[in-house]
Amino acid sequence: MSARLVEIFLSEEQIGLLETILSRHTRRFWRESVPGRPEKYSCIVQQRYTERLLVDLQNNFADVPSFTAYVLELEAVVPPVIESAETELDFPDRLRPPTAIERFFTRDRISTDELYDDIAESLKIRPHYLVTALLSSVIAGLGMRSGQTAVVIGAMIIAPLLGPTMGVALAATVGDGRMGKAAGVALLTGAIVAVLAGMLVGWSVEIDPAIPELRNRAIVQPADIALALACGAAGVLAFSRAASLTLVGVMVAVALVPPLSATGIYIAAGYTALGLDALYLFAINLVCVNVAGIATFLIQGLPPRNWRMTSGILAVWVLALFLLASLMAGKLVFGIGTF
Repeated sequence: MSARLVEIFLSEEQIGLLETILSRHTRRFWRESVPGRPEKYSCIVQQRYTERLLVDLQNNFADVPSFTAYVLELEAVVPPVIESAETELDFPDRLRPPTAIERFFTRDRISTDELYDDIAESLKIRPHYLVTALLSSVIAGLGMRSGQTAVVIGAMIIAPLLGPTMGVALAATVGDGRMGKAAGVALLTGAIVAVLAGMLVGWSVEIDPAIPELRNRAIVQPADIALALACGAAGVLAFSRAASLTLVGVMVAVALVPPLSATGIYIAAGYTALGLDALYLFAINLVCVNVAGIATFLIQGLPPRNWRMTSGILAVWVLALFLLASLMAGKLVFGIGTF
C-alpha cells in the first residue's frame, strides 16, 4: 500500500496556513480538537507526496513550539487512494515538477525522514553490531574454506553492514556530514571486526588457498565491478521502498563481507599477497556500491542540501573507482600492480 497517515499537532493560530499546505499535498485530511492541547490534523498522503509535504511543514512550522508531525505506514485505505497520471497532484510554483525518470523512480520511494529513521539505529556501534559482524565473517570464512556457497549466503543474512553502507551513500547524497561520519566510523569498525574474525579462522583451521570459493575473493575482474554496481543500485532501490532489510542486506553484504573475511584468512595463514588482493576487491566493491548508491538516490529525486557538495563527493567516488579500475586493467593486461 503506497500511502501514509501523517498526524500533525499545531497551535490554533497556525491552522489556516496548515490547511492551505495540506490541500496542496494530501488527498484527505480532518481535524480533531483537544481542549487545552494543540490542534490535531490527520491526513492521508500518497507515498510519493510525503517528501514534499514534510519539507513544506518543516519550512513553515519548524520554529513553532507546538508543532509535531508523525508519519505512519498504512496497510489499507477505503476507498482506496488511486495512483495514476490522472490523480497526480499539482506541484506548487516553487517546486520543480519531476522529470519523467524521477516520476517513474519516486513513485513508491519512502520519504527522506523515513530513510533516516530506518538507518539511524544501525549506525550505533553496540555489542550486537560487533558480535553479528564477527559471526557473519566467521561463517563466511568457514563457508569459503569448505567451498559451501550456501553457507556463505547464510552469513550475508546476518551481516550488519547494510545500515552503515546505506548511511554513507545517503549522507553523501543529502550532504549530511554528521550522518556520514557516524556511518563511516560504523562501517570501518565493522570492516576491522570482519578482518579480525577472518584471521581467527585462518589461525584455527588449515587453509588451502586454491579453493575456488576462497580464491575468487582474491581475483578482481571487470565482472566484479558490474556486480558491485548492481548490488549498490539494487540495494538502494529496495531500501528506499521499505523492502525487507534482510533482502537488502544480502545484496550489499555479498559484495563486502566475503572479501573482508578472505583478507583476514589469507593474512593469518601466511598468504599476505592474496590477503591484500582480497582487500583490494573489498575496496573496489565499496567504491562501486557508493557510486551506484548515490546515483540511484539522486535518480529517485532525493533532495541534496547542496548540489555542489553532493556532486563533489560523487566525483571523488568516481575518481577512486577510475583509479582502482585502472589498476585492475594494468594487472589483467600487463601483469603490473600485483600485490
